[in-house]
Amino acid sequence: MQAEETIRNARNITAIPAATASPFILCLMLTTALVAVSAVYAFPAHAQTANTAGQTNRTSYSIPSQPLSSALVQFSNTTGSQLFFDASLVRGKNSPGVSGSLTRSEALDRLLTGSGLTYRVSGDTVTIIDPANASAGTVADDGSTMLQQIVIQGQGNPNSTLGELPPEYAGGQVARGGQVGMLGNRSVLNTPFSQTSYTNKTIQDQQARTLNDVMANEPSVIIGTKGGGRNDWWTFRGFPVQTYTGSNSLNGLPGMAPLNYPSTDFIERVEVLRGPNALLKGTAMNGHGALGGTVDLVTKRAGDEPLTQLTTRYMSDSQFGAHVDLGRRFGDDKEFGIRFNGSLDGGDTPVDTQESRFRNAALNLDYRGERVRVSADLAHQSSRLNAPSSTLTINGVRGVLASLSKIPDAPSNEIAFSPSWAEGSHEVTLGMLRGEVDILDNVTAYAAIGKQRYEGASTDDDLLLLDSAGSVGIRPARFRDSVDVLSMQGGVRATFDTGSVGHAFSFDLSRIGWDYASTPLSRAGAGAGDIIPVGSLYDPIFPTTPVFPAHQEILPAVENTASSIAIADTLSFLDDRIQFTAGVRYNEIEAHSFQFSSTNIQTTEYKSSAWSPSFALVVKPWDNVALYANYIQALEVGSIVGRTYANAGEVFPPYASEQYEAGVKVDWGSVTTTLAVFHITQPSTMSIDDPAGGLPRLTLDGEQRNRGVELAAYGELLDGVRFLGGVTFMDARQTKNDSGRNGWRAANTPRVRAVIGAEWDTPFIEGLTLTGRLTHTGDVVALNRRPDLTIPAWTQLDLGARYTFDSAWNDKPVTINFNIDNVFNERYWKSSHPTAGNLMRSDPRTFRLSTTFNF
Repeated sequence: MQAEETIRNARNITAIPAATASPFILCLMLTTALVAVSAVYAFPAHAQTANTAGQTNRTSYSIPSQPLSSALVQFSNTTGSQLFFDASLVRGKNSPGVSGSLTRSEALDRLLTGSGLTYRVSGDTVTIIDPANASAGTVADDGSTMLQQIVIQGQGNPNSTLGELPPEYAGGQVARGGQVGMLGNRSVLNTPFSQTSYTNKTIQDQQARTLNDVMANEPSVIIGTKGGGRNDWWTFRGFPVQTYTGSNSLNGLPGMAPLNYPSTDFIERVEVLRGPNALLKGTAMNGHGALGGTVDLVTKRAGDEPLTQLTTRYMSDSQFGAHVDLGRRFGDDKEFGIRFNGSLDGGDTPVDTQESRFRNAALNLDYRGERVRVSADLAHQSSRLNAPSSTLTINGVRGVLASLSKIPDAPSNEIAFSPSWAEGSHEVTLGMLRGEVDILDNVTAYAAIGKQRYEGASTDDDLLLLDSAGSVGIRPARFRDSVDVLSMQGGVRATFDTGSVGHAFSFDLSRIGWDYASTPLSRAGAGAGDIIPVGSLYDPIFPTTPVFPAHQEILPAVENTASSIAIADTLSFLDDRIQFTAGVRYNEIEAHSFQFSSTNIQTTEYKSSAWSPSFALVVKPWDNVALYANYIQALEVGSIVGRTYANAGEVFPPYASEQYEAGVKVDWGSVTTTLAVFHITQPSTMSIDDPAGGLPRLTLDGEQRNRGVELAAYGELLDGVRFLGGVTFMDARQTKNDSGRNGWRAANTPRVRAVIGAEWDTPFIEGLTLTGRLTHTGDVVALNRRPDLTIPAWTQLDLGARYTFDSAWNDKPVTINFNIDNVFNERYWKSSHPTAGNLMRSDPRTFRLSTTFNF
């Protein structure tokens, strides 16, 4: 039985900025009043809105040349027609596009030119057919043709996030849209923020094993570690991100993405939203997150066709693994689905004495009814590293930083940065449930709840720089910690019209708890806490396994809770060519910090509340061009002062940060380009030396101001040539401080970063694709306190090839992937922590090979 695809037109509405809070409150009150009054009248009428694009009425079209499937989607959105077509009929076909004032039939004739296809019209329904099989189907008693069974695969209800995902864009690497927090799914041109949604095709084609592998495509993100380190660090638009702080979301639920090196084996989409997002997603739980941007991971769900897939993997030096992906649907209408993903990887890495092990298992269960959709996810992942890749700390020994004239050159990528007996491990277990119900055709209520637990352990500490010549030492220690996250969310989305004004109304409630516990550092040896010299950075000689004290009990260190309520409305005018969004989120935060000693427990706590308004505007002078601007805030629970400071354990008050952004997005048909200009400010921390020679204190002082320009492009440049990448220019400065640092460059923010990736389907060997990616990062200041100490610029080249063919035994595709990361084995410092001065080393040249079988 041949499955046909349905595309249902849905109003996608979006956003706008303003500058002051008082006009905003007035606008919000007016918007809320309009919603309350008009809902009574508009809701029942919405379902009866007539389609005016008939056979004789003319409609203005502006559909550029592009893949036929995409052109048909745009046709459906323009006319409001319900469109049916068999996906296999249009696959690989292009449309010349159509423009001007035409009847529906005239427009379809032009769109289908050269495709060999025709269409059948019945009222507001259009079915694309192959003339050679136009008689397919059965004939009813009245002589009409009855189409074969139809499977609905379109976007469906615009208020749903558990329905069908936004379709892929030309080239398949990026989707046409994604979830924008509480606003729900939006197309790229209807989103007044900078966003990219990477597809599972990108994950598979690039052999991405963790989220960091996908984020390496981002020109505004620097990845500190890629799996060989204990902790997961990024820099996003010049601001640090640490994933275990819970800044990322899973299926839209904040804080539920795995808290360390999230596996992508069970992920369908990686939706990157750049910039602050307090209105859209709520409060970041513990500093180091959500200001430069956040990521939403969308889990895999079972498709209509049965899936049995096995991938075998190899990664140098001698790491082997396998990944299995199984999916099935059951029921008369295939309403019940089950999807399982599991993987095992382990072996020696290219770094001397380093051994890695990574395990992952994830199960998704879902139900899709006519008005109710439910999805449940269970996942567990664990990793263990022997001799993990430590960082080089230039600010860990008193007096060294002041004596440094320059940052030591990076050593060989293969040299061990920690002793062979050192270990780092983590385990993450999570479960979440999300449901939606369509109260009316245009009103959807949703709710979600999730919980996850992270447990980590490590021995050894980072390498400590001892002098300008590159001598290093270690301070052996053992440490365990844990994080418990409980996240809840609920709300309503509705679309309706009041006269000529369209509305997309959102109401959201959320609550997230983030509890962190740890053991004190257990130092080894008789002189516990003493630094053990291990020689040169370029040839360290580590001591034998030390004797550590007995394990200590894990005790509470931080308990944070954030509750919020948000409301937003997007008003659209002139057939959605102008879209204005206004919204506000009210946040209540409770934070507790515990400091344990031999005699007592010291507790620091505070309660705080804040309003986080946001405005956004989209103006579409043409159907394929969107100008946008936004004002939005980020609200972060204050940082916990680390153990290297005299005021360790102190919790800073919440950080309220702001962003002003404007940009333009152009869909050229098979290529989309975006330009974004942004200005972000954040309260900053400063390290103040103790005149008596004790540990320094960390204080709040001044702010960091990052200004930047992002240029990005993706799609299919030519037939068989795909492009994915961009460049970011940034100017990051320390401002408004009392320590004489005004105007200094902010640490770990390059003036320029570019990521340029391309794929070419070779014409000389069918099924062979060659790939490449060039990454360049400009020089960065290593530490906010020393703007003269910089990490040099670096450039890395990655190459690969992919070959797909049909297997001889079942005629199903087999794909072989081969990649070489860091082809020339360049050695450099990738990034640094802006206050602690932890330098993160480049990854060695790595060979990756995988074969994917379908059964």
